[in-house]
Amino acid sequence: MFFSAFLFHGLCVGRAKVDILRHVGEASDGDDEASAPEPGPSTPPSGGVRVQVRDKYVIMDNDILQVTLSNPGGSVTGIQYNGIDNLLEEQNSEFNRGYWDVVWSAKQSNKTKGKLDRLDGTKFEVIVENDEQVELSFTRMWNLSLEGEAVPLNIDKRYVMLRGSSGFYTYAVYEHLAEWPAFNIGNTRTVLKPRKDKFHYMAIADNRQRYMPLPDDRLPDRGQVLAYPEAVRLINPVEPEFKGEVDDKYEYSCESKDIQVHGWISKDPPIGVWQITPSYEFRSGGPVKQFLTSHVGPTSLNVFVSAHYSGVDLTMRFGPNEPWKKVYGPVFIYVNSMSNGEDPRSLWMDAKEQLIVEAQSWPYKFPALEDYVQPSQRGNVIGRLLVLDRYISKECLMANGAYVGLAPPGDVGSWQRETKGYQFWTRADEEGNFSISGIIPGHYNLYAWVPGFIGDYKYEKNITISAASNIDVGELVYEPPRNGPTLWEIGIPDRTASEYYVPDPDPQYINPLYINHPDRFRQYGLWQRYTVLYPDEDLIYTVGTSDYRKDWFFAQVTREIGNNTYNGTTWQIKFTIYSIDHTGTYKLQLALATAHVSELLVRVNDASASSPLFSSGVIGRDNTIARHGIHGLYWLFSINVPGTELIKGENTVFLTQIGSRSPFQGIMYDYIRLEGPPSSNSPDRF
Repeated sequence: MFFSAFLFHGLCVGRAKVDILRHVGEASDGDDEASAPEPGPSTPPSGGVRVQVRDKYVIMDNDILQVTLSNPGGSVTGIQYNGIDNLLEEQNSEFNRGYWDVVWSAKQSNKTKGKLDRLDGTKFEVIVENDEQVELSFTRMWNLSLEGEAVPLNIDKRYVMLRGSSGFYTYAVYEHLAEWPAFNIGNTRTVLKPRKDKFHYMAIADNRQRYMPLPDDRLPDRGQVLAYPEAVRLINPVEPEFKGEVDDKYEYSCESKDIQVHGWISKDPPIGVWQITPSYEFRSGGPVKQFLTSHVGPTSLNVFVSAHYSGVDLTMRFGPNEPWKKVYGPVFIYVNSMSNGEDPRSLWMDAKEQLIVEAQSWPYKFPALEDYVQPSQRGNVIGRLLVLDRYISKECLMANGAYVGLAPPGDVGSWQRETKGYQFWTRADEEGNFSISGIIPGHYNLYAWVPGFIGDYKYEKNITISAASNIDVGELVYEPPRNGPTLWEIGIPDRTASEYYVPDPDPQYINPLYINHPDRFRQYGLWQRYTVLYPDEDLIYTVGTSDYRKDWFFAQVTREIGNNTYNGTTWQIKFTIYSIDHTGTYKLQLALATAHVSELLVRVNDASASSPLFSSGVIGRDNTIARHGIHGLYWLFSINVPGTELIKGENTVFLTQIGSRSPFQGIMYDYIRLEGPPSSNSPDRF
């Protein structure tokens, strides 16, 4: 049976009295007024939480698990649990089992890669020590002698263990002082590496879990590297069942809002190791930014900042004289177990139940770090969002399912490129009502976007959150971009290309997890299928006849012409108009789900016109096509089409993507719509 009481350990969050020790080695006086958490059924006996400080290690122990950390570095070197001496990979060095890291570069760099800094601490302190809680601090203070060698940040990594808890928490605060050098951060995260001889089953969602290949299967004598190092075809794997599969960590990416619990399961003995994140307020890029999760290693990641699926736009750039401080986490490292004979995959269901407990306890009360904002110091915002599109309805519509969030002040839609502050998001109910709680004090804008409508909403007033504030913004009305009546449309405005045709993969590049799966776009090499499906000419879509679910390829990619050379492609949209307002202006609403080093040219009725009607310029570095995504950063272009460009009868819009250096250059369309002139008496007949 599960240790079911572990599902309730979050209750002790509000009960335990936190004793902050202001000096190293200062002990609790023992006069703790808080009572111990009430145990649930089948709770194993648990004494208080204890800490042992040794020369090179620090050990947290609560009689359920024992966690060993390097001293003073603050890496997790061991997790002892349920009779297993160490759940982490002991063949790795002690500093390559559980850790925080940052990828950073000097300010002049314009790339997403840089130096890796493991954020090793140089000083250790016991911050809280009592029967209910232990909190440890591993710090590193930056100074000019470290310039060029270490990321210019003060780092304070924290680890917390609670009584009766089947796991431990970790969080950190990063600080950059104004007088320090300018620099960039491309990536920061926590990493866990469970034992490869035990943990073979990976779970990141109800419908995304499977037995995984071994890391040895990626070695040169067993695997074939494909178009980039992360993608390897398994030629001679240790387990024959994986032969012919493609392993690629990007096939297991998730949107931020969905990265709440993921991890690994051992069958013998049946044990799970999970990273649980009850809030994504500290991640960059908003709710649909995609991040890596777990992958072959076994490796489990919790990524807070990343340029994946976005490129340099999501790199954190710090200029001169720019002070900054931010708390990342806490995240919960949860371990669970069950009796032999039961299905080990049930551990996934237990981990999801634990996520509910953690989410109900968020924001946590136990962190002792002064920079962590306690629940009583946070604020709340409520309101209602409506949509007014007079060409659909004269009355306001409910913004059902709208994404509504607070993010640092900026332009309309700037939240998707925001990296330095906190973001707080929710989904509106079917009547457009929304409630956002637990907001850290500060200055924000309220942003929103509504599935089914193009564009972004921004509330015209700034919102200032103070401690315990409750703000009601009332009814807000979003008027999406609209010029005139819809003449035709392609796709669904949901910021993804998932509704379009995603082909079957090449049989030699299959991940069986994604066969007949909603995320079929995560198969390797789908960009190559375009040339196979359109060997002689590019895609032609006829409005009124074609079906975007079958006839619109999910990505406008380059065409391979041999010897690793490529051509740009031109897609055509054919449509018929019987009557035209030659004095009016039509509008082509062109929403992109992603772009990678692409330039899109739009022409009407003349594919060879020297001057296109529109050029996007070179946009995007999302690399979504290579990384098996279905969206990256969102782009919206509203393109004027003079009535003089149209003719009675059949017309053609030519969409040319001219980039041709790589198979991964291209764009994905979210939605395309041609609107008539704004006159209510428009004579257009489509």
